[in-house]
Amino acid sequence: METTTARRRRGAALEGALLDAAWDELTERGYELLSLETVAERANTSKPVLYRRWPNKADLVRAALRHVVERDPIAVPDTGKLRDDVIALLRQVNERRVGLASALVAQLADLYRATGTTIDDLRATLAAGQRSAMEEIVERAVERGEIDPARLTPRVIRLPEDLFRHELLMTSRAVPDADVVEIVDTIFLPLVTR
Repeated sequence: METTTARRRRGAALEGALLDAAWDELTERGYELLSLETVAERANTSKPVLYRRWPNKADLVRAALRHVVERDPIAVPDTGKLRDDVIALLRQVNERRVGLASALVAQLADLYRATGTTIDDLRATLAAGQRSAMEEIVERAVERGEIDPARLTPRVIRLPEDLFRHELLMTSRAVPDADVVEIVDTIFLPLVTR
């Protein structure tokens, strides 16, 4: 007779399983119906294991979202040209973040209501302490002499991402490639180039 012993997960393996379970519960049930009990059941562990890491549901959901984003990072393009870098960045986000953007709108509305926060607050929390891809792209373009630094403000640097994000959140669909090119060629480049 063969017996199997359940292997106890610890550290990163346990945390990954918990966060995956939380994300699955969130996308299937939404924030309001998600409970630490159902997450614990899905992860085959106990509620105290969750409470030791995240004191409440909102903190668990934020950690799960960060986990999902970090598991599939966006690489900052470096083609040697500002236009190509920005278009490549937006196309990459288009391919890999549409589902996530839909979840942010559809499944997290109750999180925003319960915590008094917004999508932008959540974005800022996820990006805390990190330079944005656009900041990196713009910095390289300034070094190459493609951009007049006098024309740069934080809002102008964020503009391609903000316009793209707006389109994505309003439609819950991938942004058409023609719109990506228009954001870059018609709106962003004329603002920043000499």
